[in-house]
Amino acid sequence: MSAAPAEHVLTSSAPSAAPPPDLSPPVAVRQWPRSFAALEVRDYRLYLTSQMVATTGLWMQRIAQDWLVLELTGSVTAVGVAVALQFMPMLFLGLLGGVVADRFPKRTILIVTQSTLALVATTLGVLALTGTVQAWHVYVLATVLGLVTVVDNPTRQVFVSELVGPAHIRNAVSLNSSVFQLGALVGPAVSGALIHAVGQGWSFLINAASCLVVVTMVAVIRSRPAPTTRRAAGQTRELREALHYIGRTSEVAWSIVLAATIGLFGLNMPVILAAFADHVFATGVRGYSLFNSLTAVGALAGAILSARRQSVPRLRVLTGTLVLLGLMVMLAALAPSTWLFGIVLVAIGFCTLQFLTGTNSLVQTTATPALRGRVMSVYLLVLLGGQALGGPCVGWLIDHYGARASMFGCGTLVAVVSVGVGLMMARRSHLTVELELRGSSRLPLHIVPAHH
Repeated sequence: MSAAPAEHVLTSSAPSAAPPPDLSPPVAVRQWPRSFAALEVRDYRLYLTSQMVATTGLWMQRIAQDWLVLELTGSVTAVGVAVALQFMPMLFLGLLGGVVADRFPKRTILIVTQSTLALVATTLGVLALTGTVQAWHVYVLATVLGLVTVVDNPTRQVFVSELVGPAHIRNAVSLNSSVFQLGALVGPAVSGALIHAVGQGWSFLINAASCLVVVTMVAVIRSRPAPTTRRAAGQTRELREALHYIGRTSEVAWSIVLAATIGLFGLNMPVILAAFADHVFATGVRGYSLFNSLTAVGALAGAILSARRQSVPRLRVLTGTLVLLGLMVMLAALAPSTWLFGIVLVAIGFCTLQFLTGTNSLVQTTATPALRGRVMSVYLLVLLGGQALGGPCVGWLIDHYGARASMFGCGTLVAVVSVGVGLMMARRSHLTVELELRGSSRLPLHIVPAHH
């Protein structure tokens, strides 16, 4: 790591000095298994409980929104536009979201953002149930959702790290991912059944109720927050400070480059799966929800495996995982049948979650607490902003060249760019690959210094 977390400094105060206020979250006496170590913190248990409900509602809305746009327009490109509008604000305002997260109390921010998201979901639900919804309604509300996400996403990332402390950040990130993917497993299935029976409206209203659950649980949490950052230097200087930190911290910089790669080319599955369900396999909304659930099965397995690990993965492992993801996407594009396509989707979900959990924990544990909100906003900017750019492009490619060719191209780009990034990292670190034909090591390939 290039920078040690500042929390470690607090443990070295002199005995004669007045002890600083204890800002670490209280730890319960009960000892949880290693895979659930972060649950020792009461406030985090409350927060994670709310996320179990919220992520199910979120995925229900995602499925309903994508299929609603496809029904209203008949265009996969239009689905990509809706996805892009949801993430586009992150491209232009993402850094400001990090500044807000660093300056103000996280609980207050989350109560405001989640209440706003509940209002957006309610509006969309009423429009759908009354039969007055039009594509432009979805576009406008997706943009509003994106504006809220600019502040909500980095705040939630930093809020979790404040709840659990540096010792449990990686485990908390993995548990968050597990819960998110559990929602991705249940939400699409429930939403698909609801859409088939009564339309999209109820999925939106259920998500609105789940946002209010988050508001309630966050209001109950009474943990002592870390001091907020209030600088007189201005936003521009604060943003420059964060960017300069990223530039001189190689672990964070390369993680963000890899996140940009998957954001642009590897996280456009909603658009691709909608096309496969509608154009390739003709399975309708039930097939679309099934494909999303199968992806979530693999992602949930990846999150559970990640939760058992104590150490943060190295950059070379993350790069290799992204290369494997690209290969799996290419293989799925060639799948001749629905069942084989579904099997590969499980592998895609597994690789995706392994990578996202690893990069998230690496960035959070490397960044200093005073800059964590702004650093995470840059990470989320390239991750979600990449989806904003990639969504319409993938939709256009599908409408003009077909779903299979477009998916294969996305996988190829992920694999090739990841290999190129890996080679650049090795060159800058003066590393090379050595082949050992004899010896007791299980792996004949070793990464060693170039002058070894």
